[in-house]
Amino acid sequence: MSEYGYVRLGPQRYRERFGLSFEDLRTGMRICHRPGLDVSQQDNHEEAVDLLNNAQLHYDSYYAAQTEWKKPLGVSTMTVQRLLGMGSRSWYRRRNITGIDSIAMTYPVFGGDTLYSISTVTALDAGDDPDVGQVNCTIEGVNQRNQRVSKIDLCMEVYRRGRHPEDEPGIEPAAEERFRLYHAQADGTLVEQTGLVFEDLVPGETFVHRPGRSFDFAESRLHALRSLEINPRWSDANYLAKYRTLQPAIYEPLLIGAVTALTTRTLGRVVANLGWTRIEMPRPVRPGETIYAESTIIDVRDSHSRPTQGLAQVETRAFVDTGELVCRYQRALLIYRRNAGPYAAAGY
Repeated sequence: MSEYGYVRLGPQRYRERFGLSFEDLRTGMRICHRPGLDVSQQDNHEEAVDLLNNAQLHYDSYYAAQTEWKKPLGVSTMTVQRLLGMGSRSWYRRRNITGIDSIAMTYPVFGGDTLYSISTVTALDAGDDPDVGQVNCTIEGVNQRNQRVSKIDLCMEVYRRGRHPEDEPGIEPAAEERFRLYHAQADGTLVEQTGLVFEDLVPGETFVHRPGRSFDFAESRLHALRSLEINPRWSDANYLAKYRTLQPAIYEPLLIGAVTALTTRTLGRVVANLGWTRIEMPRPVRPGETIYAESTIIDVRDSHSRPTQGLAQVETRAFVDTGELVCRYQRALLIYRRNAGPYAAAGY
């Protein structure tokens, strides 16, 4: 089974990998996807309005108060999108969803709920395509009270081992216990892991984060406006057209946030981010460019005041696809030790 979350690129250098290959699957396999995801009434409102959904039950609170629900009901398609998206770490090697037999909405979703996604493999068909096999799967959504809110029966194509576009000859999984993608519950259900614990961090090791992250001007403008940034360089296309010496660029705080977010598949057990130092941005990131990040563990040490946690110093670097460095910084992190923290109590 491709049950390890990294491949070994060289001495002390690893790259993140995701997803199960067709050969890893068996009928009856059950996977709890993590993390879960909160949904707010703002999410619900935006989903309905952006799609011109005229069912006022989703965004007219006064109207909704007169219904049996007493508050706006979650948009069903929003719930379906979240449940499918939350499963993407295990189903990363999916080529296509070829059909959906049924979508059942079994319990209402409201702003303030937390959703969790659970997959069960119901049938497998190797077929004759050399690249993929057919997988029938049921995806269930549950809320924070373990009430099932949705059930989706679908069929998808999953790449065979070695046939995914990211598979490279000679690159093997880093088969170490600390790098497992899952841990098993007593009934055999697999629960996705959420990053490395403090004891797994070794000074000198580098982790190449995947996937990368592309940017466009509209996204950069939105983040600048939400930050009350008044400089028109970030939000006024006419200003840029007038002053042609100013090239469009991605808002710098957005870049730092995006680079940091790319690290969280490996550095996901963080108690707190204690701060950044030595931030360098050698040149702006342009709209349309894609960045890729990697992190090197510089130092680890015990926390004397927090016995269940440790401290790590990490350097992260981000490059565009030409290999040119666009961001570098160091960061101090407080990280949970093994078998500590909220994970077991929260179902992680």
